[in-house]
Amino acid sequence: MATKWGICAAGKISNDFMVALQTLPAKDHQAVAVAAKDLKRAKEFGQTHNIPKVYGSYEELAKDPNIDIVYVGVLHVVHRDVALMFLQHKKNVVCEKPLAMNLSEVKEMIAAARKHNVFFMEAMWSRFFPVYDEIRTLLSQKAIGDIKVVRAEFGSNQYHVPRAVEKELGGGALMDIGCYCLQFALMVFNGEKPESVTAKGFLYETGVDETVTIILHYPGKRQAILTTTMMVGMPNQASICGSTGMIQVPSCMWCPTSVIFNGKETKYPLPHSTKAMHFTNSTGLSYEAEHVRQCLLKGLKESPLMTWADSELLATIMEEVRKQLGVKFPQDKA
Repeated sequence: MATKWGICAAGKISNDFMVALQTLPAKDHQAVAVAAKDLKRAKEFGQTHNIPKVYGSYEELAKDPNIDIVYVGVLHVVHRDVALMFLQHKKNVVCEKPLAMNLSEVKEMIAAARKHNVFFMEAMWSRFFPVYDEIRTLLSQKAIGDIKVVRAEFGSNQYHVPRAVEKELGGGALMDIGCYCLQFALMVFNGEKPESVTAKGFLYETGVDETVTIILHYPGKRQAILTTTMMVGMPNQASICGSTGMIQVPSCMWCPTSVIFNGKETKYPLPHSTKAMHFTNSTGLSYEAEHVRQCLLKGLKESPLMTWADSELLATIMEEVRKQLGVKFPQDKA
């Protein structure tokens, strides 16, 4: 039986998620409803993606009994409010990254998922790419020996995009794209908490971070060096360096189609679509959708590849980085 999706918000990322979903077999995945705050937008979205039900409010979607899981693609400043509303209606939820504005909000959302006994996951789509599967396999086999240094970078010229720079919209390189570098390092070190976090960077005129480098120190002389910026493009690669070898992820490290293990490259072509998309390699969102379906079929409440503990640790480190840089959002408690 198909997993029935409800789509919350009719913006660019929701569009790309729908395009990706439609590369999967219809017998496995169906979008049955979409909601936007503007009914006209919901209708246009529904027409574009052949979604039968459209709603002009998120509350109507939450009350729809014909939905297995809700994909939340709203701006992250309102992730907490919107996701909590769905969770309180006992809906399974996949919420876009970053999961929330700070650790307090993340904990509140996870507590609600636990209380209402529903599936809940941060949509860190990178984790479900075949390249990331291959990396986890290689690391579990100790294929490069003892890991000593992890590097990752993500730079993109987007200081002209309002949601990237406005503090009220949760702007800054860290929240938007730096989280990809952090989640990569946290995956490589298997969810281990670093013994120290050091961040240095620069703030944009709006008070959000424009460029930041983060060093995570781990016991046993291991470290991760992560750089993100919204001012310029970067090679956007990642590497894991061990005592007996190296794993490299060519651009784009957050949605990769190839991996290099000790000099040998393996390619993983993306699902194909001719439909318009807004972001790089977006058909790869299908890997995330299929992973979620498998979790639901198994009756899981959290993903084994992006656990609640993973989301909490990511939020903890991002909060510490912002503290060191002096970036404070309205949602942060005094």
